[in-house]
Amino acid sequence: MRTKVAIIGAGPAGLLLARMLSLRGIDCVLLENKSPDYVLSRIRAGLLEQGTVDTLREVGCAARLDQEAMIHDGTFLNFDGEGLRIDFHDLVGKRVTIYGQTEVTRDLMDANAKGGVQSLYEAEVTRIEDLDGTRAKLTYTHRGETKTLEADWVAGCDGYHGISRASIPVSVLKTFERVYPFGWLGILSDVPPCSHELIYANHRDGFALATMRSPTRTRAYIQVPTSDRVEDWPDDKFWDEYKRRLGPTAAAKVITGPSIEKSIAPLRSFVAEPMRYGRLFLAGDAAHIVPPTGAKGLNLAVADVRRLTVGLEQFYKSGATSGLDAYPAKALARVWNAVRFSWWMTRLLHQFPEDQFEKAIQRAEFAHLKSSQTAQKLLAENYVGLPFDA
Repeated sequence: MRTKVAIIGAGPAGLLLARMLSLRGIDCVLLENKSPDYVLSRIRAGLLEQGTVDTLREVGCAARLDQEAMIHDGTFLNFDGEGLRIDFHDLVGKRVTIYGQTEVTRDLMDANAKGGVQSLYEAEVTRIEDLDGTRAKLTYTHRGETKTLEADWVAGCDGYHGISRASIPVSVLKTFERVYPFGWLGILSDVPPCSHELIYANHRDGFALATMRSPTRTRAYIQVPTSDRVEDWPDDKFWDEYKRRLGPTAAAKVITGPSIEKSIAPLRSFVAEPMRYGRLFLAGDAAHIVPPTGAKGLNLAVADVRRLTVGLEQFYKSGATSGLDAYPAKALARVWNAVRFSWWMTRLLHQFPEDQFEKAIQRAEFAHLKSSQTAQKLLAENYVGLPFDA
């Protein structure tokens, strides 16, 4: 089998790339090693930048989003019980949108199915070859058979553990990583959120985040040691600790209920360079991971896909490769800015074990934010997202 673009991974990055290419008449095949139900079962973030929302509208995948999404003009920061609201709309004239990544994935899946995109689920790519030749060759297994796919280009959208990045020679690949000494314990519960906007809380015993997926579904997080297990945190214990860290004002509005999902996510920053090797391009989590504090993961993936689509469209219209050649450097410029902002937010809001210097810096940083509209504007500008063409 042959195609123009082989896409590995059916997360939001791969699904969106398949949708954008199909709308431009560029033949592609999407390969995902899990089932559709498994892909939809993964609980992920839910905050979209305006550029992401605009992109979903452009590709005809925003009908449900426009009906169901929640629009936020700002967010709250609490530091040792002292509060500050960052007004995005007042400071930079922009907003953010709450709409679950699972729903984004579902919308893109449905659009690709209706649009006739060739999508092979439970198709595991086991080898990627000839990336420095004229056509790449992929070996994969599907329904018990081993098959091959030849492609002009390969888009690796298969996440941190996927085969795409692992196919780049170690002599070429450079990685940067920061592993944080804590994780986020998160629960999903069908109860109304305690606030109409997100609350980020820096408490002496650890970070907490009040967020949501809808007006009737709460997503709540607390910072925990990496040694903790989900079993250590029954629902009642979680809610008590969550309310204590949010503070009495927010706690009074917390409605508790049984968790329908509970998990612990480790926090890390990770970047792989280059984001291109021969006929292979990396996009999304295959190339970079940021801590969720800055709400950048999904939005970075969308920015990657937009830029890669421009390069592929140019190539198939004129044969020019300048857009594809520029992709790694331009994508990485945006990635590193998001990594920087996510690192800064993480450093500001979490407790770092036995680090009194870090705590003193946090106090100074928060005091500066409270007193400086310029500092607040800088936070808002990065949080709502830089223009996708930047």
